[in-house]
Amino acid sequence: MARRREGLSDRHKKILEVLGHFQETVGYPPSIREIGKEADISSTSVVNYYLDQLEEMGYIERDRKVSRGMRLIKTATGEMLSGVKAAIDDVMRIPLAGRIGAGEVFQPPPSGFSVFDPDESVEVARSLLNTRDQQEPLFALEVEGNSMIDAMVNSGDIVVMKQAQEAVNGEMVAVRLADDDMTTLKYFYKENGKVRLQPANPTIDPIIVDDPSQVEVQGKVVLVIRQIDASPI
Repeated sequence: MARRREGLSDRHKKILEVLGHFQETVGYPPSIREIGKEADISSTSVVNYYLDQLEEMGYIERDRKVSRGMRLIKTATGEMLSGVKAAIDDVMRIPLAGRIGAGEVFQPPPSGFSVFDPDESVEVARSLLNTRDQQEPLFALEVEGNSMIDAMVNSGDIVVMKQAQEAVNGEMVAVRLADDDMTTLKYFYKENGKVRLQPANPTIDPIIVDDPSQVEVQGKVVLVIRQIDASPI
């Protein structure tokens, strides 16, 4: 029987470096695909193989029930990280409900926004949310499109939302257009008996809805988790 190589390989060390970068500067763990991209590993199964080894060797903790469910607890030099338990306690798991368009409106997932897959979630530090929002029903959506780029919301980012049926002018909301059964992410304005859904991109026209009853607010944005390019690591 072949004996397993002892110690950390270069790939082990690179994965630990990626995890450390995300944990220290981004505030949430990378996805399997993000690890693969930054560690130059094309196969997600190979990434999982190395993560399993790192977990067995005591460098990381993993929770396979949630996406991004991993945490660095020891560096490649063997140094134990302080405050790991406190960081774990400070994390909220928010259901990832699907994707939402920030360009042209798109067809929402069949499940809508009220039914979540418990195995899909994002981890958010409680310190990033105010106390009141922590008590609200929250869900997360992955953004597709570029209509909100001037609001620092890019395609691939995650928006954390609290459920709501009403909005005031200027709030960034997920809205369903009942006539077309389409959902989009825009700034909300009610004016002159109409609703204006305003993008944050000067190259894209607003959506004007003549009948406000056709605009159904689904939720309000409380936090944006930006997709960080970790390539400088």
